Order: sequence, then structure tokens, then C-alpha cells
Amino acid sequence: MDSRNMAIGTVISLQSALGILGNIFSLFYYLLAYYNKHTLKTVDLILTHVFTSNSLIILSTGVPHIMRAFEWKMFFNDVECKLILYVKRLGRSMSITTTCLMSVSQTITISTSDSCWKGLKIKLPIHIHFSISLLWVLYIIVNMIFPMYSSMTKRNSKNETKKRYFEFCSFYTRDKTVDLLYIAFWVFPEVLFSIFIVCSSISMIVMLYRHKKRVQYILSTQVSTRISPESRATQNILVLACTFLLFYSFSSILHTYIALSHNSNLWLMDITAIISMFFPTLCPFLRSNFSTASRFYFSWIRNIKMK
Repeated sequence: MDSRNMAIGTVISLQSALGILGNIFSLFYYLLAYYNKHTLKTVDLILTHVFTSNSLIILSTGVPHIMRAFEWKMFFNDVECKLILYVKRLGRSMSITTTCLMSVSQTITISTSDSCWKGLKIKLPIHIHFSISLLWVLYIIVNMIFPMYSSMTKRNSKNETKKRYFEFCSFYTRDKTVDLLYIAFWVFPEVLFSIFIVCSSISMIVMLYRHKKRVQYILSTQVSTRISPESRATQNILVLACTFLLFYSFSSILHTYIALSHNSNLWLMDITAIISMFFPTLCPFLRSNFSTASRFYFSWIRNIKMK
């Protein structure tokens, strides 16, 4: 085992351990809350699915790279390989969409009573339950396309020299149809949902800023050096959005390059794996701060209205 594999294996092992512990602990916390209260708030319900999808990403990405780095197993058979990639894509798709769903739902929740979201705020919990269920079913089906098509390509291909490697899997030459499917079902949705997250984050920041201006006369009567709830919530929103966009955008670019160029460089794939697991690993800690700040902000608004 060379020093490079040892370093990569150590980094991914620590990253995977931290990510799994954070996501599982957070998921267990919300499940325990549901067991005691028999209900969950909308944002908490979404978070349980975010943590579940993050765990799928970390397990399907971290474990194979750790096994290869420490030379515990040098290859996977065809079924194991397709299963790993399937779980990885399913987790990544759900992580991005549920993160987007939570960002949009938070925007609707903090919107004013005279906004265009007024009617949707009342039915938001019902829409969230339906949307999450629909997303799981949709992505479970959609992510079956790539393994099924690659199996058909393998059966129909007679030229062994056209075999190429993608991460831990070997595939026969992929035609333009597969490339178009990859762009349509994985690249385009990631770009679209990233745009939604940016727009909803900007909307929340604008609403927080306007609300701070409206209650400025109350704050002006209080001499305090403490950071306002709006500023704290804005900071958490910015940290969350920037972290998501930085790591998911970078990993999407690398994944697209590897998939479409058939680049099988192990160093590049290891770096891509580390970057891909950054947000799922940090997510529980960022979400906890964001959720706490949001609850504090909403309670503070209620107190002001009562006054």
C-alpha cells in the first residue's frame, strides 16, 4: 500500500465516520421526537429525509473508496457495482431535492400574510408529505434507467476493446443516448434545483431585511450589542446556501466530466468522492444551527406581534 492510498483512505474514513455519526444521530433525534409527540414539524420532517439521503451518499461513496484505498477488495462484480452506483445516485438526487424543498418551504413559512404564498402556507404540510413521497418513488424508478441500459449495451456489444471503466464499474462504450440520459436525469435537475435554492435563499434574506426595517423603531429603544435574530438567521442561510453551492457545484462538474469523458483516473475519482461527501457530512451541523435560529426567529416575531 503506497502513501497516497493510505492518505486518501484515512481522509475518507474520517469523513465517512463523522458524516454517518452526524446524520444518524440527527435522524435518531427526530425519530425520537416523533415517537414522543407523534408528530413532526414540516421542517423536521424534511430534515429526516435529508439525513437519510445523506447517509446513503456517504455509505455508497465512502465505503467503496475506503476498501480500494486500503486494498481490502480491488473490484466489485457487476451486480454489486450497479447497486452501489444506484444507491449513490438515489441518495444524491434525494439530498439535492429535499434540500431545495426545505429551502422553499422555509421561504413560504416566513413570508408575510399578504404575500402570494398566503394560500399555500395553510396547506404546506400536506403538500410537503405528498412531494417527498412522490420524489422517493420518482427517483427510485428514474435511477433504474442507467443500470438497465448499461446491461443492454453489454449484451449487445461484441467488441471487448470498447470496455471502459467508471469508478468501480466496467461498462461497454456508451453512446450519445446514454450521455443525453445522464444530462437529462442527473445534470439538468441538479442545476435547476441549485437555482431554486439560490432564489429561495435570496428571498428569505430580503424578507428578513424588510422585517428588520419594519421593527427598527422597537430595536432603537433597546440598547444592546447582541446580534439580532434576523442577522443570525441571515448568516445561517448564507452559510448553508454557500456551502451547498460550493461543494455540490464542484462535485457536479467533476462527476459530469468523469461520466461524459470516460476518465478513469483514480486520483480524480478519489478527489471527487471527498468533495461529494463534504456537504452530506457537514449538513447535520449546519442544519442544527439553521433550525435553531429559525425557531428562535419565529418565536421572536410572535413576541413582537403580541406587544
